[in-house]
Parts: sequence; structure tokens; C-alpha cells
Amino acid sequence: MKKLMIAGFATLALSVSAHAGQCPADMSKIDAAMQTAQLSETDKTKVMELRTKGEELHESGNHAESVKILGEAKQMLGIE
Repeated sequence: MKKLMIAGFATLALSVSAHAGQCPADMSKIDAAMQTAQLSETDKTKVMELRTKGEELHESGNHAESVKILGEAKQMLGIE
């Protein structure tokens, strides 16, 4: 049972670490896509608001929510 708990915690730690590394990559993709984005000013503003919120969440350690919010911005830009 103890080994199972340790394995569970290790998996959780790796998952959080993976999300933490994804946030900066997503922000870079958003920044690059914004250079050539064909969006309305309203949508550009919304994307940048989402990007800013995602960065704030990342910096506060809430990586899962950051990935979710940054994903919304990427979806608006049509990028993966």
C-alpha cells in the first residue's frame, strides 16, 4: 500500500511539473501567432486578456488552470 501511495504522489508531481513547463511554451506560441493574427480588435483584446490571466495563474502555481486559459487563447487563434 505504501508503494502504491508513493507511486501516486510521484505521478501527481510529474503531472504538475509537465503543466508548469507547458505554460511558457503556450505563451510563446500565443505571442508568435499574435504577430500575424487576422482577428478583430475585440478578439485580439480577448486573446491578450486570456494570455495575461494564464501567465498570472502560472506564476501563482495554478498550472492546470493556466493551461486551460491559455488553451482558450490558442483556440481563438486557431493554433495548437
